[in-house]
Amino acid sequence: MGSRGAIIMGFFGAVFIAMTLHWQWHVSGMPLALPFAVFVMIGLGALRVMRLPGEGITPSPRAEKAITWASVGEGIGLFLASNLVMNLHHPEWLMPAVALVVGLHFLPIAWAAPFPPFYALGSALIAAAVVGVLLPAPLGGALSGFAAALALWTASLVALLRDAGAKRAALS
Repeated sequence: MGSRGAIIMGFFGAVFIAMTLHWQWHVSGMPLALPFAVFVMIGLGALRVMRLPGEGITPSPRAEKAITWASVGEGIGLFLASNLVMNLHHPEWLMPAVALVVGLHFLPIAWAAPFPPFYALGSALIAAAVVGVLLPAPLGGALSGFAAALALWTASLVALLRDAGAKRAALS
């Protein structure tokens, strides 16, 4: 998990917050753009790390393949899960369903990389999903969405630190 992964996770953390604000608390307009300020900061940090000299973290061909297929599965899963909760007339389960799919998508990547922190990230997202379904609306959905975003943003920061450390170590 390097700088490019940090950008992706940072973006989706912002999407989780914006979706949570909209679906759980019915916020609309400019406040939905505020979470993307965090994404911009993560992106700027990633740009800085990418410009450092040295070899950063790059996934193996096996991990690349797992990332590709897990991401395809994630896209299909997000489509199915969102349609399922809406057709069951439970929009309060949208954020937990999204967190579940995103969490599950990290598990094959963790196995293929092999990178144990992806198991922790996937587990945190799955736990956020379970809590989101068990708690009443709108608390469950809000907690699920915010916890998922926090997990993704934390993983982004860890990825940036890890990539910068790998580049520094390569130069030593």
